[in-house]
Amino acid sequence: MEDLLATPARVYVAGHRGLVGAAVARCLVSHGHEVLVRTRSELDLRDANATAAFLRDTRPDAVVLAAARVGGIMANSTHPVPFIEDNLRIQLSVISAAYAAGVRRLLFLGSSCIYPKLAQQPIQEEALLTGPLEPTNEPYALAKIAGIVQVRSYRRQYGASYICAMPTNLYGPGDNFDLESSHVLPALIRRFHEAKRDGLDEVVLWGSGSPRREFLHVDDLADACVTLLRRYDGDMPVNVGCGDDLTIRELARLVGEVVGYQGRSTFDTTKPDGTPRKLLDISRMTALGWEPRIALRDGIGSTYASWLSSGQSRSAVGAESQ
Repeated sequence: MEDLLATPARVYVAGHRGLVGAAVARCLVSHGHEVLVRTRSELDLRDANATAAFLRDTRPDAVVLAAARVGGIMANSTHPVPFIEDNLRIQLSVISAAYAAGVRRLLFLGSSCIYPKLAQQPIQEEALLTGPLEPTNEPYALAKIAGIVQVRSYRRQYGASYICAMPTNLYGPGDNFDLESSHVLPALIRRFHEAKRDGLDEVVLWGSGSPRREFLHVDDLADACVTLLRRYDGDMPVNVGCGDDLTIRELARLVGEVVGYQGRSTFDTTKPDGTPRKLLDISRMTALGWEPRIALRDGIGSTYASWLSSGQSRSAVGAESQ
Protein backbone atom coordinates (compact mmCIF):
# COMPACT_ATOMS: atom_id res chain seq x y z
CA MET A 1 0.00 0.00 0.00
CA GLU A 2 1.31 3.44 -0.97
CA ASP A 3 2.34 5.57 1.99
CA LEU A 4 0.51 8.88 1.55
CA LEU A 5 2.69 10.59 4.18
CA ALA A 6 6.33 10.10 3.30
CA THR A 7 8.79 9.97 6.20
CA PRO A 8 10.03 12.39 7.32
CA ALA A 9 7.20 14.85 6.68
CA ARG A 10 6.70 18.36 8.08
CA VAL A 11 3.28 18.40 9.75
CA TYR A 12 1.55 21.41 11.23
CA VAL A 13 -0.61 20.37 14.20
CA ALA A 14 -3.24 23.03 14.82
CA GLY A 15 -4.28 22.81 18.47
CA HIS A 16 -1.10 21.21 19.83
CA ARG A 17 -1.82 22.33 23.41
CA GLY A 18 -5.16 20.55 23.55
CA LEU A 19 -5.89 16.96 24.50
CA VAL A 20 -5.96 15.67 20.92
CA GLY A 21 -3.34 17.90 19.34
CA ALA A 22 -0.73 17.12 21.99
CA ALA A 23 -1.23 13.39 21.52
CA VAL A 24 -1.08 13.66 17.73
CA ALA A 25 2.13 15.70 17.95
CA ARG A 26 3.73 13.09 20.23
CA CYS A 27 2.72 10.29 17.88
CA LEU A 28 3.99 12.04 14.77
CA VAL A 29 7.38 12.69 16.38
CA SER A 30 7.60 9.02 17.42
CA HIS A 31 7.10 8.08 13.75
CA GLY A 32 10.00 10.29 12.65
CA HIS A 33 8.07 13.36 11.45
CA GLU A 34 8.81 17.03 12.10
CA VAL A 35 5.97 18.81 13.89
CA LEU A 36 5.26 22.51 13.46
CA VAL A 37 3.28 24.30 16.19
CA ARG A 38 2.14 27.78 17.14
CA THR A 39 0.47 28.92 20.35
CA ARG A 40 -2.68 31.02 20.25
CA SER A 41 -0.69 34.11 21.28
CA GLU A 42 1.54 33.52 18.25
CA LEU A 43 -1.26 32.68 15.81
CA ASP A 44 -5.01 33.07 16.30
CA LEU A 45 -6.48 30.58 13.87
CA ARG A 46 -9.72 32.58 13.69
CA ASP A 47 -7.68 35.24 11.85
CA ALA A 48 -7.82 34.10 8.24
CA ASN A 49 -5.11 36.47 6.98
CA ALA A 50 -2.62 35.53 9.70
CA THR A 51 -3.29 31.84 9.20
CA ALA A 52 -2.83 32.13 5.44
CA ALA A 53 0.47 33.97 5.90
CA PHE A 54 1.76 31.36 8.35
CA LEU A 55 0.99 28.40 6.09
CA ARG A 56 2.28 30.23 3.03
CA ASP A 57 5.57 30.90 4.82
CA THR A 58 6.05 27.45 6.38
CA ARG A 59 4.48 25.27 3.63
CA PRO A 60 4.11 22.03 5.62
CA ASP A 61 3.57 18.71 3.88
CA ALA A 62 0.44 18.06 5.93
CA VAL A 63 -1.92 19.72 8.42
CA VAL A 64 -3.81 18.10 11.28
CA LEU A 65 -6.69 20.34 12.29
CA ALA A 66 -7.25 19.51 15.96
CA ALA A 67 -7.83 23.08 17.18
CA ALA A 68 -11.39 23.61 18.41
CA ARG A 69 -13.65 25.11 21.02
CA VAL A 70 -14.76 22.04 22.97
CA GLY A 71 -16.77 21.23 26.10
CA GLY A 72 -19.44 19.10 27.72
CA ILE A 73 -23.22 19.44 28.00
CA MET A 74 -23.10 22.37 30.45
CA ALA A 75 -20.68 24.41 28.36
CA ASN A 76 -22.52 23.69 25.10
CA SER A 77 -25.89 24.53 26.65
CA THR A 78 -24.86 27.80 28.27
CA HIS A 79 -22.41 29.18 25.69
CA PRO A 80 -23.61 28.04 22.24
CA VAL A 81 -22.38 31.10 20.32
CA PRO A 82 -18.60 30.50 20.64
CA PHE A 83 -19.12 26.80 19.98
CA ILE A 84 -20.46 27.51 16.52
CA GLU A 85 -18.68 30.77 15.66
CA ASP A 86 -15.15 29.97 16.88
CA ASN A 87 -15.17 26.52 15.28
CA LEU A 88 -16.49 27.81 11.96
CA ARG A 89 -13.86 30.55 11.86
CA ILE A 90 -11.02 28.14 12.69
CA GLN A 91 -12.10 25.60 10.09
CA LEU A 92 -12.71 28.10 7.29
CA SER A 93 -9.40 29.78 8.03
CA VAL A 94 -7.17 26.69 8.24
CA ILE A 95 -8.62 24.57 5.44
CA SER A 96 -8.74 27.35 2.86
CA ALA A 97 -5.27 28.60 3.81
CA ALA A 98 -3.84 25.07 3.62
CA TYR A 99 -5.05 24.64 0.06
CA ALA A 100 -3.84 28.09 -0.98
CA ALA A 101 -0.39 27.26 0.43
CA GLY A 102 -0.20 23.98 -1.52
CA VAL A 103 -0.48 21.69 1.52
CA ARG A 104 -0.83 18.19 0.06
CA ARG A 105 -2.49 16.35 2.97
CA LEU A 106 -4.95 17.57 5.59
CA LEU A 107 -6.80 15.71 8.34
CA PHE A 108 -9.84 17.41 9.84
CA LEU A 109 -10.96 16.08 13.22
CA GLY A 110 -14.68 16.18 13.91
CA SER A 111 -16.77 14.47 16.57
CA SER A 112 -19.30 11.68 16.94
CA CYS A 113 -21.90 14.33 17.88
CA ILE A 114 -22.31 15.05 14.16
CA TYR A 115 -24.62 12.04 13.89
CA PRO A 116 -28.39 12.12 14.49
CA LYS A 117 -29.53 11.79 18.09
CA LEU A 118 -31.44 8.58 17.34
CA ALA A 119 -29.08 7.06 14.76
CA GLN A 120 -29.08 3.28 14.40
CA GLN A 121 -26.37 1.67 16.55
CA PRO A 122 -23.51 1.15 15.97
CA ILE A 123 -23.40 4.35 13.95
CA GLN A 124 -22.08 4.07 10.42
CA GLU A 125 -20.56 7.02 8.59
CA GLU A 126 -23.48 7.00 6.15
CA ALA A 127 -25.79 8.13 8.99
CA LEU A 128 -24.53 11.70 8.62
CA LEU A 129 -27.37 14.17 7.89
CA THR A 130 -30.10 11.52 8.07
CA GLY A 131 -31.92 12.90 11.15
CA PRO A 132 -32.15 15.59 13.86
CA LEU A 133 -29.14 16.30 16.07
CA GLU A 134 -28.99 16.24 19.88
CA PRO A 135 -30.19 19.77 20.83
CA THR A 136 -27.71 20.31 23.69
CA ASN A 137 -24.69 20.36 21.37
CA GLU A 138 -26.28 21.28 18.04
CA PRO A 139 -24.16 24.44 17.45
CA TYR A 140 -20.90 22.50 17.89
CA ALA A 141 -22.17 19.59 15.80
CA LEU A 142 -23.27 21.87 12.95
CA ALA A 143 -19.86 23.55 12.93
CA LYS A 144 -18.18 20.15 12.63
CA ILE A 145 -20.58 19.08 9.88
CA ALA A 146 -19.69 22.27 8.02
CA GLY A 147 -16.02 21.27 8.30
CA ILE A 148 -16.75 17.88 6.77
CA VAL A 149 -18.61 19.50 3.88
CA GLN A 150 -15.78 21.99 3.40
CA VAL A 151 -13.22 19.17 3.18
CA ARG A 152 -15.42 17.23 0.75
CA SER A 153 -15.83 20.35 -1.37
CA TYR A 154 -12.07 20.81 -1.67
CA ARG A 155 -11.76 17.17 -2.65
CA ARG A 156 -14.47 17.38 -5.32
CA GLN A 157 -13.65 20.76 -6.80
CA TYR A 158 -9.86 20.70 -6.59
CA GLY A 159 -8.92 17.05 -6.04
CA ALA A 160 -7.32 17.89 -2.69
CA SER A 161 -6.12 14.89 -0.67
CA TYR A 162 -7.99 16.08 2.42
CA ILE A 163 -9.76 13.69 4.81
CA CYS A 164 -11.94 13.66 7.95
CA ALA A 165 -11.93 11.55 11.11
CA MET A 166 -14.84 11.37 13.58
CA PRO A 167 -13.59 10.35 17.04
CA THR A 168 -15.81 9.05 19.79
CA ASN A 169 -15.60 10.45 23.36
CA LEU A 170 -11.92 10.98 24.16
CA TYR A 171 -9.93 11.14 27.37
CA GLY A 172 -6.33 10.98 28.53
CA PRO A 173 -3.38 13.02 29.82
CA GLY A 174 -3.91 16.74 29.34
CA ASP A 175 -7.71 16.52 29.50
CA ASN A 176 -9.87 19.42 30.66
CA PHE A 177 -10.95 18.97 34.30
CA ASP A 178 -12.86 22.23 34.71
CA LEU A 179 -16.33 21.22 35.96
CA GLU A 180 -18.16 23.90 33.96
CA SER A 181 -16.69 22.98 30.59
CA SER A 182 -15.30 19.43 30.77
CA HIS A 183 -16.64 16.22 29.27
CA VAL A 184 -18.11 13.51 31.43
CA LEU A 185 -15.07 11.33 32.17
CA PRO A 186 -12.65 14.00 33.46
CA ALA A 187 -15.57 15.62 35.30
CA LEU A 188 -16.25 12.33 37.09
CA ILE A 189 -12.60 11.94 38.00
CA ARG A 190 -12.53 15.40 39.54
CA ARG A 191 -15.88 15.03 41.33
CA PHE A 192 -14.89 11.73 42.93
CA HIS A 193 -11.40 12.96 43.77
CA GLU A 194 -12.76 16.02 45.55
CA ALA A 195 -15.43 13.98 47.33
CA LYS A 196 -12.76 11.58 48.56
CA ARG A 197 -10.52 14.46 49.64
CA ASP A 198 -13.36 16.21 51.48
CA GLY A 199 -14.80 13.06 53.05
CA LEU A 200 -18.22 13.38 51.35
CA ASP A 201 -20.70 10.51 51.64
CA GLU A 202 -22.49 11.31 48.36
CA VAL A 203 -21.80 12.65 44.87
CA VAL A 204 -24.78 13.89 42.83
CA LEU A 205 -24.31 13.47 39.07
CA TRP A 206 -26.23 14.92 36.13
CA GLY A 207 -28.96 12.95 34.33
CA SER A 208 -30.33 9.46 34.83
CA GLY A 209 -27.10 7.52 34.37
CA SER A 210 -28.69 5.43 31.62
CA PRO A 211 -27.14 6.91 28.43
CA ARG A 212 -24.43 4.72 26.93
CA ARG A 213 -21.09 6.14 25.85
CA GLU A 214 -17.95 4.88 24.14
CA PHE A 215 -14.54 6.10 25.34
CA LEU A 216 -11.22 6.06 23.50
CA HIS A 217 -7.85 6.96 24.95
CA VAL A 218 -6.36 9.93 23.11
CA ASP A 219 -3.11 8.06 22.38
CA ASP A 220 -5.12 5.44 20.50
CA LEU A 221 -6.76 8.24 18.51
CA ALA A 222 -3.36 9.75 17.72
CA ASP A 223 -2.19 6.42 16.33
CA ALA A 224 -5.36 6.28 14.23
CA CYS A 225 -4.67 9.78 12.89
CA VAL A 226 -1.19 8.81 11.69
CA THR A 227 -2.65 5.65 10.12
CA LEU A 228 -5.24 7.73 8.25
CA LEU A 229 -2.65 10.21 7.00
CA ARG A 230 -0.57 7.34 5.69
CA ARG A 231 -3.25 5.03 4.27
CA TYR A 232 -6.59 6.74 3.64
CA ASP A 233 -7.71 9.07 0.87
CA GLY A 234 -11.49 8.76 0.67
CA ASP A 235 -14.46 11.13 0.54
CA MET A 236 -16.25 9.53 3.52
CA PRO A 237 -15.33 10.60 7.07
CA VAL A 238 -13.90 7.72 9.12
CA ASN A 239 -15.16 6.81 12.59
CA VAL A 240 -12.55 6.23 15.29
CA GLY A 241 -13.63 4.48 18.49
CA CYS A 242 -13.06 1.35 20.55
CA GLY A 243 -16.13 -0.62 19.44
CA ASP A 244 -17.63 -0.97 22.95
CA ASP A 245 -19.67 1.22 25.31
CA LEU A 246 -21.08 1.38 28.84
CA THR A 247 -23.69 3.37 30.73
CA ILE A 248 -22.80 6.58 32.55
CA ARG A 249 -23.80 4.79 35.76
CA GLU A 250 -21.30 2.01 34.99
CA LEU A 251 -18.67 4.58 34.10
CA ALA A 252 -19.24 6.39 37.41
CA ARG A 253 -18.80 3.14 39.31
CA LEU A 254 -15.56 2.41 37.43
CA VAL A 255 -14.14 5.91 37.97
CA GLY A 256 -15.06 5.77 41.65
CA GLU A 257 -13.18 2.49 42.00
CA VAL A 258 -10.08 3.84 40.25
CA VAL A 259 -10.08 7.04 42.31
CA GLY A 260 -10.79 5.13 45.52
CA TYR A 261 -13.99 6.94 46.50
CA GLN A 262 -16.01 4.90 49.00
CA GLY A 263 -19.23 6.94 49.07
CA ARG A 264 -22.40 6.59 46.99
CA SER A 265 -23.43 8.15 43.67
CA THR A 266 -26.91 9.50 42.97
CA PHE A 267 -28.32 11.00 39.78
CA ASP A 268 -30.25 14.25 39.33
CA THR A 269 -32.84 13.32 36.71
CA THR A 270 -33.87 16.97 36.27
CA LYS A 271 -30.63 17.48 34.37
CA PRO A 272 -30.29 16.51 30.66
CA ASP A 273 -28.99 13.13 29.53
CA GLY A 274 -27.97 14.09 26.01
CA THR A 275 -28.00 11.47 23.27
CA PRO A 276 -29.24 8.06 24.52
CA ARG A 277 -26.42 6.15 22.89
CA LYS A 278 -23.38 6.86 20.69
CA LEU A 279 -21.51 3.74 19.63
CA LEU A 280 -19.51 4.04 16.45
CA ASP A 281 -19.07 1.45 13.73
CA ILE A 282 -15.28 1.43 13.33
CA SER A 283 -15.03 -1.15 10.54
CA ARG A 284 -13.56 1.37 8.08
CA MET A 285 -10.79 2.18 10.54
CA THR A 286 -9.96 -1.39 11.48
CA ALA A 287 -9.84 -2.30 7.78
CA LEU A 288 -6.78 -0.04 7.57
CA GLY A 289 -4.99 -2.25 10.10
CA TRP A 290 -5.59 -0.09 13.18
CA GLU A 291 -7.09 -1.18 16.49
CA PRO A 292 -7.25 0.40 19.98
CA ARG A 293 -4.80 -0.87 22.58
CA ILE A 294 -5.53 0.89 25.88
CA ALA A 295 -8.19 -0.66 28.14
CA LEU A 296 -10.62 1.80 29.77
CA ARG A 297 -9.71 1.02 33.40
CA ASP A 298 -5.99 1.35 32.63
CA GLY A 299 -6.58 4.57 30.73
CA ILE A 300 -8.63 6.11 33.54
CA GLY A 301 -5.90 5.19 36.02
CA SER A 302 -3.12 6.78 33.98
CA THR A 303 -5.25 9.87 33.29
CA TYR A 304 -5.97 10.32 36.99
CA ALA A 305 -2.30 9.86 37.89
CA SER A 306 -1.24 12.35 35.23
CA TRP A 307 -3.74 14.94 36.49
CA LEU A 308 -2.54 14.56 40.08
CA SER A 309 1.13 14.81 39.14
CA SER A 310 0.51 17.93 37.02
CA GLY A 311 -0.78 19.86 40.03
CA GLN A 312 -3.91 20.84 38.09
CA SER A 313 -6.08 19.02 40.63
CA ARG A 314 -5.78 22.22 42.67
CA SER A 315 -6.96 24.60 39.93
CA ALA A 316 -9.47 24.83 37.07
CA VAL A 317 -8.35 24.23 33.50
CA GLY A 318 -9.61 26.19 30.50
CA ALA A 319 -11.69 24.61 27.77
CA GLU A 320 -10.25 26.07 24.61
CA SER A 321 -7.40 24.28 22.87
CA GLN A 322 -5.10 25.85 20.33
